[in-house]
Amino acid sequence: MKKVYADVIQFRNTHYDFRYMQGELIKDSILLKNRERQWLVRKPLFRIDKEETEQVFKKLAPNIWEEFIGLQDALKWPIERVLQEFGGYRVNINPSGCSIYVGDKYMIRNYDYHPKTYDGRFVLFQPTDGGYATIGVSQKITGRSDGMNEKGLSMGYTFMNRKRPGDGFICHMIGRLILELCANAKEAVDLLKEIPHRGSFSYVLFDETCEAPHIVETSPRRVETRQGYSCTNHFEMLTEENRHVLDDSKKRMQIVEENQVHGLSGHEAFRLLNDTDKGVFSKLYGSWAGTIHTTAYFPQNLEAWIVLGGDQEPAKFSFSNWLKGEDLLLKTIEGDIDTDIPFAHMERADWFK
Repeated sequence: MKKVYADVIQFRNTHYDFRYMQGELIKDSILLKNRERQWLVRKPLFRIDKEETEQVFKKLAPNIWEEFIGLQDALKWPIERVLQEFGGYRVNINPSGCSIYVGDKYMIRNYDYHPKTYDGRFVLFQPTDGGYATIGVSQKITGRSDGMNEKGLSMGYTFMNRKRPGDGFICHMIGRLILELCANAKEAVDLLKEIPHRGSFSYVLFDETCEAPHIVETSPRRVETRQGYSCTNHFEMLTEENRHVLDDSKKRMQIVEENQVHGLSGHEAFRLLNDTDKGVFSKLYGSWAGTIHTTAYFPQNLEAWIVLGGDQEPAKFSFSNWLKGEDLLLKTIEGDIDTDIPFAHMERADWFK
């Protein structure tokens, strides 16, 4: 077992100031050193067009562009390097897992990926220059792997395939755009139909109405929307985009769907995904598909839960109280994860292995 932590980061101010603060925090960090080392081994399978990227962000989310400028100023980097590491536009994505279960007034999500990619940051941000306040887990610093905004809109995504990537946004930046720009699931569906997609993912959208969530299946070629209460790693509508081997994804989906008929409480559903003996939690860390965190979001009372690793009780946060000015007292979330693989925010990661 490895002791793992995630920092709780709270900030209320402009996007530029927020990212400048983040840049100051990470500029001498092991996380950034690990990111630098990966490019000694991994060849970027994309290109960065600064002018095009700037134009796209300034049209869609100009305040997020200000975050990139804040990072540039804090890190003293060329903007092209900032965009390569944190831009979220035209970046390659490795395969991953993830499972999502939506029940009565809650959404539970297992984030399954590789420890060497993990930020270790649970972020609350209330911008003063536009955009909704958000709570959630950061990915590549500027993105969000899952989260909820002040309107109660909750979001999580699941990976589908790496086939034929296109020019466009990657999943964690799309997650950030959804939470910051959209007040409800309908607006998020419209956004997902409007923007270009780099890869193939499903986005689960659950808002304060607590009606059946929208699951938006996206690829660089097509976007379709359906309603449902569970999502793993295969498409139901864009079946031509599915990978050939889907046994694990369908097994996890079957377990979730069999339990949904029992009307589980939020805590019971959390245990279904987080307990290591229930069949949904994954220990496939070396295959880019091990469960790193389990989160829960409750749109009506604006509460969020998170735990690192399995078989553990979550830390619980009142986002509602935080929006009223009450800062969180907890500064670090701690957990135990059954792997020897280094976590990028904690220890040196050898990308040659």
